[in-house]
Amino acid sequence: MQEQGQKKDVAIAKKPESNDRRKFLKTAAAAGAAVAASSAGGPFIQTAIAKTTGWTMQSTWDAGTSGYTLFENWCKSFKEKSGGEFDIKPFPAKSVAADNNALFEAVKTGVLQGMNAFTLYWAGKIPASVFLSSYPMGPDQPAQWDIMFDALGMKELARKIYAKHGLFYVGHVQHDANIIHSKKPVTSLADFKGMKLRVPGGMVAEVFQSFGASTVSLPGSDIFPALEKGTIDAADYVGPAVNWDLGFAQVTKYILFGPPGVMSLYQPVDLMEVSCNLGAWKRLSPEMQALMEEQVKVFSSEHFLGIQKRNVEALAKFKDAGSEISRLSPDDAVQFRKNAIPIWYNWGKKSPEAAEVLQFQIDFMLNPLMGYLTPDDIKGYSL
Repeated sequence: MQEQGQKKDVAIAKKPESNDRRKFLKTAAAAGAAVAASSAGGPFIQTAIAKTTGWTMQSTWDAGTSGYTLFENWCKSFKEKSGGEFDIKPFPAKSVAADNNALFEAVKTGVLQGMNAFTLYWAGKIPASVFLSSYPMGPDQPAQWDIMFDALGMKELARKIYAKHGLFYVGHVQHDANIIHSKKPVTSLADFKGMKLRVPGGMVAEVFQSFGASTVSLPGSDIFPALEKGTIDAADYVGPAVNWDLGFAQVTKYILFGPPGVMSLYQPVDLMEVSCNLGAWKRLSPEMQALMEEQVKVFSSEHFLGIQKRNVEALAKFKDAGSEISRLSPDDAVQFRKNAIPIWYNWGKKSPEAAEVLQFQIDFMLNPLMGYLTPDDIKGYSL
């Protein structure tokens, strides 16, 4: 019976086909091939009929640094991951927008579709942004920031705030703690008195000013020449990996960390972000929006781990180059907190959004699960 059935099938297959049937089979075969190719490329792919959406995105990382390499590779992965539906062209710092303010405006107005920047850079435009990245003596573990953004609703707060500026906050990117490179020895907070110190501005600047430092805000690419010329005595910037790339070992001798077990007191979890023009975000398909959100989380992990690996390698290079490492003391940490807390509240009063985000974090820090603050620490302060 099986053999007869096979012969019958063959006979049927050999019947002359009508023109309509031939057209149908050709169309079906082409569609099937397109679907097969699409399925091989990724979960959101419909490339047989989809038009490629092209974005330009600028980072605040300088070309040639470890940070920019990680960003560039991430951007270039989108075309394959989207099956050709979404393509991001990366640019390093200053290549399209000349400085941080210009970058903010370029994305806001749609000259660029997106940016990968340090959130703290927007303190002058969005006061609440100082609480969307780590700040002096605030939450000091990367996991705490992941919890606040992705589990407790802080990402939604950020999106509400950014939307008022024509931007969409896609997500945070874990990066590193910040350290200080100095031309002079620094072993305690007292050594900052009279020092000309580069910092990112905002709360960080005000806390160091409270210890007598004279602060200036400079983009990363301007730090080396300022140190070389003696315009500044010391500079806060990111971690060892990028600071080695920028040549800090050539113009400084001393590196300052926080107390034992703490890399930094003032920016222990210096977050970056991926944000974009609000209109450009709304024009993405739901599938591409989902892909972008998913891939920002992937980028955050890859960026953090990649930088930490490079930090270990770079710190060994600094030591070989003759850099000396010192640490602040636990007593310095106690004093740093006393000076920082009133500055938190001053910044929290700069806008209703800043107050909302700070209160969100104070509640988290008071929670016994974190146990980072006690009611006595903030007694007498209000928003």
